[in-house]
Amino acid sequence: MRQALRLLPLPLCIACALAAHHPAATAADDIEPDWGLCPLEEAVPAFPDAQPATGDPADRESLPTDIAGDNLDGVDGENVAYSGNVTLRRGDQFLGADNLEYRSEDSTYVATGRVRYQDSGMRLVAERLEGDQEADTHRVDNVAYQLTERRGNGGAERIEMKGSQGALYGSTYSTCPPGDRWWELRARRIDIDNDKGEGIARGATLRLGKVPVLHVPIFAFPTDNRRRTGLLYPSISYSSRNGFDWRQPIYLNLAPHYDMTLEPRLMTNRGLLLGTEFRYRTRRGRGIFDVEAIPSDQLARDGRQEEIDDNIRPENWRKDDRGMFRYSGRHNLDATWQARASLRWTSDPRYLEDSSSNLSGRTNFSTKSDIGIYGRARTWDAGLMADYWQLGDYTRTENILPFHRLPRAYLNWEDDFGGLFVAGASAELTRFQHANSRSRPGGSRFDVKPWVSMPLEGASWFVTPTLAWRYTTYELEDALARQLANTSGNAPDTSPSRSLPIGTVDAGLFFDRTTLFRGESHLHTLEPRLFYVNAPYRDQTSLPRFDTQRMSYSWGQLFRDNRFTGADRQADANQLTLALTSRLVNSSTGRETLSASIGQIRYFEDSRVGLTPTSEVIPKGKSAWIADASYEINDRWSVGGTYHWNPDSRQEDLTSLRARYLIGDDGVVNLSYRYRRNANNQEDLLEQVDFSFLYPINPSWSLVGRYYYSLLDNQMLEGIAGVQWDSCCMAARLVARRYVRNLRGDLNDAIQLEIEFKGLGSAGPETASRLRRAILGYHREDLYLVPPPDVRNDDGDPPSDDDIFQ
Repeated sequence: MRQALRLLPLPLCIACALAAHHPAATAADDIEPDWGLCPLEEAVPAFPDAQPATGDPADRESLPTDIAGDNLDGVDGENVAYSGNVTLRRGDQFLGADNLEYRSEDSTYVATGRVRYQDSGMRLVAERLEGDQEADTHRVDNVAYQLTERRGNGGAERIEMKGSQGALYGSTYSTCPPGDRWWELRARRIDIDNDKGEGIARGATLRLGKVPVLHVPIFAFPTDNRRRTGLLYPSISYSSRNGFDWRQPIYLNLAPHYDMTLEPRLMTNRGLLLGTEFRYRTRRGRGIFDVEAIPSDQLARDGRQEEIDDNIRPENWRKDDRGMFRYSGRHNLDATWQARASLRWTSDPRYLEDSSSNLSGRTNFSTKSDIGIYGRARTWDAGLMADYWQLGDYTRTENILPFHRLPRAYLNWEDDFGGLFVAGASAELTRFQHANSRSRPGGSRFDVKPWVSMPLEGASWFVTPTLAWRYTTYELEDALARQLANTSGNAPDTSPSRSLPIGTVDAGLFFDRTTLFRGESHLHTLEPRLFYVNAPYRDQTSLPRFDTQRMSYSWGQLFRDNRFTGADRQADANQLTLALTSRLVNSSTGRETLSASIGQIRYFEDSRVGLTPTSEVIPKGKSAWIADASYEINDRWSVGGTYHWNPDSRQEDLTSLRARYLIGDDGVVNLSYRYRRNANNQEDLLEQVDFSFLYPINPSWSLVGRYYYSLLDNQMLEGIAGVQWDSCCMAARLVARRYVRNLRGDLNDAIQLEIEFKGLGSAGPETASRLRRAILGYHREDLYLVPPPDVRNDDGDPPSDDDIFQ
């Protein structure tokens, strides 16, 4: 009888072949579908007489098989017949039936009456199971199955198999409950080849309820993780700029380590765009090439007169034949060194704007390409790289672009000595060139900063004195040296330099106690901190400004030895930061209930180094106070704010308020207000309000929206209004958007509809990830992610055309 037991490893998972995902079914975000609205009942309930489906399927062949039944007739090794509660068990597999017969002379078997099969991936019931072990042919009649590793169920009139090949007749698949079929995929016949990992469905129909909405006479799909050539799901949308927009991706599985996706795209207002994505993967690296081409873009012809009327520079006009190229990749050279590249090219400065549907606001005014080799070890990191900038905003000139670094080499080193001292150094050698080399000539710069510190600390205190020396020297083009001389009034110098010592002392205390707050135990901390900086003044008016800007005045700047980014300026300083932070940390959850910080810089001398010779001096005295606080009122409400109070002008330089309310398990409402003033000239830089929400009306319906408005410009930056519908196995999102698409403030409109068949894929533009970026908390887990630090110049905008970095 042991031969008959070979039917247990029979690949009955052929019944779930329609559950195999087409390449397009992979989600853009790593978020599993929400099955919260699904009932607990399953299409095939658990078998009460089956053992738990545990164990590894790969171990089945080596495991023993147990067979039992109420009655046994026949002789073991010849013809046997089990009847009454027949069960076969091996590892994670279970087979149950009322009757099981085996004929040894022709190696045939028949199982009838409540045939049940279960393993770690599925359960099924059938009317009859029969086969020929010698010929390796099997047939299952009237099958119903339930996937257990992932949601899905369905059935088949019959399944026929021969070896690794088989066919399903009259098969169905859905992730919906059997009694509430929102959608179902049916096929007249499905041929399966498990050796190739391929299935071919014939006469396949997708039904919404009882209504067929899509019929495909024949299509191929994978039955395992191997990729297959075929059509991906199309994306359909409409916008005022593109008109009716249809994308039809075509996936090409060229080899195990590389593939390609062709993406023809029809835009009724513009023409046909041809897109190609080529991906490769090797033992040491991977990369993606992305190319787009739109010959004879109708938008260029129709908008030419508007460009002329708006006095747009001819070099920034749309090209008739347009395109884009992107490459992103990396390659591990060894355990220490890695090569990385991120390359971008567009045919004209308007391409980014015309292809953007950015929810975060304005289109970038530039694109950056970089390539390099980078290394990292325990005590050092280094790199040799180059970057290149291209204009991405047609309303500006190339003068606003940063300098290219062609190339840049850097080294950072840090190590401890004897457990008492820590020493390190930072060095950089860079060649700067500009896209507009006539008005903005370049040069080379070498910058080195060795330092040594002595960190002292105890259980509740720390003191870290640090002494550094910074040396910077240049080799400038003659034209740049003359420009600097005209600005500073000094004689032209093609080899200017700067050197100075920098001393800092960072010290702090940590006090804590256990206290009750709102009836719960909390750890209450008090953390005073002092940070002293001393750096002598050096005249830097003869130095160029290649890549240096002022940093935004923020909490992090209180504890830095330089208020500028880049190496072209080193601030002189004789200043002391006084700061205090207090926290209330819930003892049971570990989360911060309350956090409050306040700090200020005391300038003992004027700080005279500026970006330009005419930059205002920071006078002796006190900086603006920085206060920051956040408070979790309860599990639903949280508020926070940042406030900068300038004692000289006796008014705020920055105000940022934020509030969040969580609705139920999924809903969220965000409200924020931001205001910033230039501390030097008291000019208003920005004033914005941002309101966004996900409001569940009931478990199935919800509203989404965002209103992002600039009070300073009297202009909406982005508006979103949408409705979402969700069920156990299906979801739909209809979103209308109006957003700023360039720095000039031009608006674009779009309406997008996405229908998601959970467990299968979606049709229409991918809206969930865009809403996730626009509405913080759209995916609840995003609220607990730490955002990246924000370091930028004071105004937060790109430099103006006359802002020459010199």
